[in-house]
Amino acid sequence: MALRFRRSIKLAPGIRMNLSKSGMSLTLGPRGATVGIGKRGARLNTSFMGFSSSQNLYKPAPRQRQTATRQPASAPRNISLTCGVTDDGVLTFHDADGNPLDESMIEQAKKQNREAIQGLIQRKCDEINDELDALANIHLDTPSPHASPRFIPELYAPSAPTLPTQPTPRWWEKLFTKRMAKREAAHQQALAEHQRQLKAWEQGKALYEQEQERLRHFIEHEIHHDIGAMERWLEENLQDIAWPRETLVSLDISERGQHVRLDVDLPEIEDMPSKTAAVPARGLRLSIKELPTVQVRKRYMAHVHGVAFRIIGETFSALPCARRVTLSGFSQRNDPATGQVRDDYLYSVSVERSDWERINFKLLAMVDVGESLAQFELRRQMTKTGIFKPITPL
Repeated sequence: MALRFRRSIKLAPGIRMNLSKSGMSLTLGPRGATVGIGKRGARLNTSFMGFSSSQNLYKPAPRQRQTATRQPASAPRNISLTCGVTDDGVLTFHDADGNPLDESMIEQAKKQNREAIQGLIQRKCDEINDELDALANIHLDTPSPHASPRFIPELYAPSAPTLPTQPTPRWWEKLFTKRMAKREAAHQQALAEHQRQLKAWEQGKALYEQEQERLRHFIEHEIHHDIGAMERWLEENLQDIAWPRETLVSLDISERGQHVRLDVDLPEIEDMPSKTAAVPARGLRLSIKELPTVQVRKRYMAHVHGVAFRIIGETFSALPCARRVTLSGFSQRNDPATGQVRDDYLYSVSVERSDWERINFKLLAMVDVGESLAQFELRRQMTKTGIFKPITPL
């Protein structure tokens, strides 16, 4: 899901408008050195370490009573803005009500907040390019099949309630029987509350330890023997992955857990990002360029193979008893004969654990996932530029 960065920008800092019974005035400048402008003229007010002074800068000429009263000029205002960058690289400026600003206000905002806007543009640029990298590099976090699942116990986080202690009374307090009785009653009430809290804590700890024991038995025994447990455990592991695109997987485990079959609903090539971004050295703007069609296909090819590589690796890592994984990936396409949407399988691969373990998982950045899958039993009709023809899965 794409993120839109928002930043609030205020215009004309240091200018305040004052309203009173005598009329309207302006105060300019930081605290300690301000200039007040009103109908009686301009006045400089300074203060430093408790000493203050005030002096007139100018006074307006005296007016005749019959002279018409002139309306004061409109005062500058502090305006809260929202600046954003669209997916097409266009800067947008809106006021607090969501209305677009005019060009003069936009130029003023750019001048006063240039660095902040540059940072906003750079973050949007990184967001667009990072999405491209995430799609092509999803295989880099594939776990090694040599690391079997291990249960790591975790201590009960809440600490036990502290036993309240009764403060020692002063010598003169011992002379007042009622006061001592009141102190003792308060202490007994605190002890009773502590017992209630301690009982609740012990019950919570007992339930937590029961759940920990259930989880330990699940990981150390059930996922090695029970197919239902295997399916739940593999599903949890796959759901923990931050997939850059929605990926649907259906699975079937047979042969007492030794053979895992997976069908993967791959994203369509039309859903792949097709733009790259750059920040020019001059100007507050984001340059967006469309990728050539061949590059989009190659990135799609890398992504769909990376999805297969990652899921196969996660399966072997999560299920120690799995000896073979067969994975088939399909995509929805329009049938030119009927115009209906159909499922076309793009590839189907079957991998033995012993063959999978020969991959160097410490150097996955050096692995070409398309070439890596080709060393196993693979069905695939694909051109060098990433055009797939439908196949019959294994």
